[in-house]
Amino acid sequence: MQPALEVADILRHHGAAYRAAEADSLSNTQRRVMAAIEACRTATLGGHVERCEDCGETRIAYNSCRNRHCPKCQGLARAQWLADRHAELLPVPYFHVVFTMPAPIAAIALQNKAVVYDILFKAAADTTRVIAADPRHLGAEVGMIAVLHTWGQNLFHHPHLHCIVPGGGLSPEGRWVTCRHGFFVSVRGLSRLYRRLFLERLLAAFHAGRLNFFGELTGLTVPAAFTAHLRPLREVNWVVYAKRPFADPQHVLNYLGRYTHRVAIANSRLINLSDGQVRFRWKDYRQPARPKVMTLDVGEFIRRFLLHVLPDGFRRIRHFGFLANTHRRSKLAMIRNLLQITAPDAAPKPTNYREQYAQLTGRSLDICPTCGGHMVEIAVLNPTLRPFRCDTS
Repeated sequence: MQPALEVADILRHHGAAYRAAEADSLSNTQRRVMAAIEACRTATLGGHVERCEDCGETRIAYNSCRNRHCPKCQGLARAQWLADRHAELLPVPYFHVVFTMPAPIAAIALQNKAVVYDILFKAAADTTRVIAADPRHLGAEVGMIAVLHTWGQNLFHHPHLHCIVPGGGLSPEGRWVTCRHGFFVSVRGLSRLYRRLFLERLLAAFHAGRLNFFGELTGLTVPAAFTAHLRPLREVNWVVYAKRPFADPQHVLNYLGRYTHRVAIANSRLINLSDGQVRFRWKDYRQPARPKVMTLDVGEFIRRFLLHVLPDGFRRIRHFGFLANTHRRSKLAMIRNLLQITAPDAAPKPTNYREQYAQLTGRSLDICPTCGGHMVEIAVLNPTLRPFRCDTS
């Protein structure tokens, strides 16, 4: 069922006014995201006309924008990604580890997204790798899938990584080493090393001239001020936590399906748009049993939504350790041999979008919704707007 209100509706009604009011502060990437969502599944992007061969039912299907920030364009991408990961699951416990950053660092990240988010990934991966390789913990190379989220339920900027880590790894001698049941590695050790590695990388980026500051952070361009800004952060605890292992690999896929291709807010959370205000549901994790409704002026809603637009080409899902793209296939083959299991049979590759959709969803686009007959394409609708570059990464 289509939601009564969508982010696209809000942008179509108020996007032009917001662009005019915030002309000096909007990036080209944010403008492209707004344009893509506004045009998604409308005549602007073109499409095709289909007719049922049995009952004559006719329908128009408009093209999707495929932008990774669009709430309507993540379903098939999520399903394909999960299908690819299903073939890589191992019969071992999987752990969910979350890495966050203090608010003063998040403020720097908001003005330097590509640099600081990249540091977040690398510091988290190096921390997990170093701690797991220590013989006092696991003494092995682990794998990790890390997914970047930059939002909280209230749409404020809250960058953090959700990581899935198999409960074991490859020893230097080529053996498979299993984690102790229900325990990955020391969270305290993870937190301290993560804090040190993150701050070292951030300081190196500053001295390399890779960080920019404006507004309230302009003063941090002075080296002494930047060093002073970081000093208290070396003493506070950086939140890293590891949840209980998943019950089985299928629960891993269920979890990944919820997190990997999320956008800042799903259309299903929107309630209404009225008198220049947007109302939406949100969860306050300090009071999780009480569902809440937030009301924002439409301009503030759009501003918060656009806080989470990622830089062009930035990879928000990354693989590390024995799951790294460069050697994942060979190392998984080695691990399966050690665990004496066989790889699942690969699904046949679809030749077009309709086959892919049917394979991943179990539903056919060729079936008439009225009589169950066969739908055939009878006309192509050309786009009315010059195609814009979409970031689907």
